[in-house]
Amino acid sequence: MTLPAKSLLSPARRSWLIAALALVGFGLAHAQKPQTSLPRAALSIGMYRIDAQVATTSEQHATGLMFRTDMPQQEGMLFVFERPTQQCFWMKNTLIPLAVAFVADDGTIVNLDEMKAQTLNAHCSEKPVRYVLEMNTGWFSKKGLKAGNKLQGQPFDSAQP
Repeated sequence: MTLPAKSLLSPARRSWLIAALALVGFGLAHAQKPQTSLPRAALSIGMYRIDAQVATTSEQHATGLMFRTDMPQQEGMLFVFERPTQQCFWMKNTLIPLAVAFVADDGTIVNLDEMKAQTLNAHCSEKPVRYVLEMNTGWFSKKGLKAGNKLQGQPFDSAQP
């Protein structure tokens, strides 16, 4: 951005403009910070444990795992939606590749997919689901997990008979 010549701006206006631009820059930098303080849920699938951040609001869903440069192998993010619908995810501003599990109310994995970092390809559930779990790329396949396996822990335990 180019500023007008000094003769066009008084010192007070120039100071105000510089302060305003600094605040905009701060806001943009702040908006690009990863979410790391969401509530957490302890999940498991077979003998594997997952420490999942839980995203429940539209703002949390929209940010997801964007701007993260790494994530410990046992961590992930569980997206919780109000009702089952077809869920589609993309990787805009997501710096790490992720594996995604689309999960039914009882914890059953409906389908899995692998997502490349910083792409806009849609990765969608094969049927309506309310839960989506993102983990590091390859996490499910390295553990031999597939559609039909069941997650346990809140909120899935409450759906069990």
